[in-house]
Amino acid sequence: MTPLGGPAPAPSRSSLSADRRARELTDSVGGPVVDVLVVGLGATGAGVALDAAARGLGVVAVDAHDLAFGTSRFSSKLVHGGLRYLASGRLGVAHESAVERGVLMERTAPHLVRAQPFVLPLTPLVSRGQAALARAGFRAGDTLRLAARTARGTLPPPRRLSAVETRHLAPALRADGLRGGLLSWDGRLTDDARLVTALARTAAARGARVLTRVRALELTGSGARVRDELTGEEGEIRARAVINASGVWAGGLVDGIRIRPSRGTHLVLRPSCLGPLPAGLHIPIPGENNRFVLVLPQDDGRVYVGLTDEPVDGPVPDVPRAPETDIGFLLDVLCSVLDVPVRRDDVVGAFAGLRPLLDASEDRPGAAPRTADISRRHAVFTSSEGVVSVVGGKLTTYRRMAQDAVDTAVRVRRLPAGPSVTASLPLVGAAPPHVLAALPAPRRLVRLYGTEAPAVHALAVRDARLGEPVLPGHPVTGAELLWALRHEGALDESDLLDRRTRIGLVPADRDAALDAVRELLGDAPSRGRTR
Repeated sequence: MTPLGGPAPAPSRSSLSADRRARELTDSVGGPVVDVLVVGLGATGAGVALDAAARGLGVVAVDAHDLAFGTSRFSSKLVHGGLRYLASGRLGVAHESAVERGVLMERTAPHLVRAQPFVLPLTPLVSRGQAALARAGFRAGDTLRLAARTARGTLPPPRRLSAVETRHLAPALRADGLRGGLLSWDGRLTDDARLVTALARTAAARGARVLTRVRALELTGSGARVRDELTGEEGEIRARAVINASGVWAGGLVDGIRIRPSRGTHLVLRPSCLGPLPAGLHIPIPGENNRFVLVLPQDDGRVYVGLTDEPVDGPVPDVPRAPETDIGFLLDVLCSVLDVPVRRDDVVGAFAGLRPLLDASEDRPGAAPRTADISRRHAVFTSSEGVVSVVGGKLTTYRRMAQDAVDTAVRVRRLPAGPSVTASLPLVGAAPPHVLAALPAPRRLVRLYGTEAPAVHALAVRDARLGEPVLPGHPVTGAELLWALRHEGALDESDLLDRRTRIGLVPADRDAALDAVRELLGDAPSRGRTR
C-alpha cells in the first residue's frame, strides 16, 4: 500500500519528528557541555529556547511531556493589550502588554494573531455610570495601542453601538432593556498551542535541540539529571547556564520560589448554542469592577466561555480539572444576557489552566490578596546554585519574559552573546498579510500554518484519504495530523488530539476520532514507534 501522503519530503531545519528527537537526545545526554539548558516547553520556555538560539548560543530545551502541555494550551487564546492592568494602575505591565501584542500581530506571528472584535452589551445590569467607565477604559486602551505604535489598521478604534448593531453582532442577546453596546478590539490567537509549536520549531531552525518526554529530575547551575519518559533511561545534560521556565511547576525544581496557582476555567459549547457570533462578548461580572466573562467564537465553530480566577491549593496536577462550581458560575453570568439560556447539558467540554502567579504574600502584612488581584508582572530569579528561573507573567508577554531570562543568564553565567533579536524575528509560517492572503490554500489552513499552508494542503491533494475530516462535522483533516507527525514533533494520539489540534477539548469528539488517528499513526511513514 502506498504510504499516506506519499514519500516524506526532506525535512527542513525547523521540522521536529520522532527521529530527530531520538538523534538529538543521544547527542545531548552525556554529551558536550551546551551553553543553555531550558526546562519547560510552554510559551515562555519555547520563547527562551528561541531567544538564546537566535543569539547564537547552543541550546537544549526539555519538557517532561509535550509542547504546550501545561498552561499555554489552556488560555483564552487572547493577546491582551493590557487594558485590565491600566485600569488597576499597573501602567508598566499595561504598556508592556500592548507592545508585545503589537510585536506578535505585526512582526513575529501575523498568521496566528489577528484582531478580534468584542461587544460589551449595555443591559439593565450595566448602569450608565459603569457604561461610561467602560467606555473611558476602551478609549484608554486605544491610547495604549498608540503608545505601543501598533497601527490603526491592525486594531480598529472602539465605538458605541446601537441596539440594532449590537444584536447584529450578537444575535443571542436578550433584546429587552438593551441600550446598545460598546465595541472594542483586541488580539486573538488562532490557537495558543500552535504558537508554542511555532516558537519551538523556529528555535530548532536556529539549532536548538527540542526534546519532549524528557523530565528534569534535578537542576544545578551546571546542568540537570534527566529521564527519558519513553524508555526510563536516566542521564545528565551539562550546560553553562540553566533556565527554569516550568511555570506552575517551577517551585518543585528550585527551592525558594513560591508560586500561587490560579485556576482559569473555560466552557466549550457547540455553535448551535449561541447561533452566529461575528464578535465575541464581554459580559460584566456582577459586583466586580473591570472583570468580565468572555464569549469567544473559534474558527472550528466551537465557542469558549471563560474565565474564572480561583486559587488552587495543594499539589499541582499535570492536567487540572474544571470543577462544577466554575461551570455553574460561568453559566450564570452568561445566561444573564441571553434570550435563550444555555443549560448544563449544552456544555460539551470544559478546560482549566493554572496561572503561575508569583506569591509575594509573605512579604506583605495582612491577608493574602485574591489571585485576581495579584500582579501579572513576571520576575527572574537566580538561585544560590546559579539556576535562573522565570516566573509569573502571562501568555501575551512570553517574549519579553524569555528575553529577560536569557539576559540574566548571559550576565550571570558570562555567556558570549549579544542582545535579543526576537522582537523582529518572524516565527515559522509568518508573512505579511498580503502574502498570506495570496497563498494557494484554504483560508482556515493559512490561519493555522501561515506560509506552510500550501504544503499541508498538498498532502490532502495528493492523497484523497488525507483530505477527509478525521471527525464528521469538525474541520481537522488527516493531512494536518500527518504534518504534525512529520514536522511538529507529535509522537502519539494525545499530542495530535489535545495539542496539535484541539479535537480533544470535547471528550465525545476525542473518542469519535481515536480510530482514525490510530490508523494514521500505524500508516504514517518515517516515524519511530514511541509507545
